[in-house]
Amino acid sequence: MSGIVLVTGGSRGIGAATARLAAASGHAVCVSYAARSQAAESVVREIADAGGRAMAVQADVAREVDVTRLFDRCADELGVPTGLVNNAGSLERQMRLDQMDAARLTRTFAVNAIGSFLCAREAVRRMSTRHGGSGGAIVNVSSAAARLGSPNEYIDYAAAKGAVDTLTIGLAQEVAGEGIRVNAVRPGLIYTELHASGGEPGRVERLRDSIPMGRGGQPEEVAAAILWLLSEAASYVTGSILDVTGGK
Repeated sequence: MSGIVLVTGGSRGIGAATARLAAASGHAVCVSYAARSQAAESVVREIADAGGRAMAVQADVAREVDVTRLFDRCADELGVPTGLVNNAGSLERQMRLDQMDAARLTRTFAVNAIGSFLCAREAVRRMSTRHGGSGGAIVNVSSAAARLGSPNEYIDYAAAKGAVDTLTIGLAQEVAGEGIRVNAVRPGLIYTELHASGGEPGRVERLRDSIPMGRGGQPEEVAAAILWLLSEAASYVTGSILDVTGGK
């Protein structure tokens, strides 16, 4: 069944793959981006060229005013979202905790954790039958790092994604009776540009032998799991966290 899916951080990687697959599945798509306007518009053009409906909106999910504006723009131009994919995330340089300062921790939690809370809040305000909405589904993009801890690399990112896991479990119970399902995917080592942000573009290749399936994953494989959780095929699934990790 078609709907309106809002994908945060939709200009690249898992977000872009999810936007494309959502459009191919018949959904109208609102793509948010923080700074990569050309990449986001390219995703939108690709969807439009294939006959779909899409729009791009600049928004920093760590800023409350941006999040509210993002949801308002989506509702005004496409309609009230029926699905939210909380995908926007950021990663800083690899280092140990004893090298990190408070400014880095604040940035990491603002985007990866607080941003997800703010977007989920706006989705609930519009989707919940308690607020006059028609229901919907939220899929949070967490990370296998939340389980593994990312020692010597990104324990701040891992901890922020742990907060996303807890958000998923708690919010799912909070709104289960209001027509909203809340689930998460936990990607493992996926071939995206995010690793370059941490200073190691080839990180997946370095670690691929530690994966039971012997390879890194593709963004499209994570997107397929996200679309399933958004769909009616997952109508009795809420509060679940689905690992997409190749077995690690």
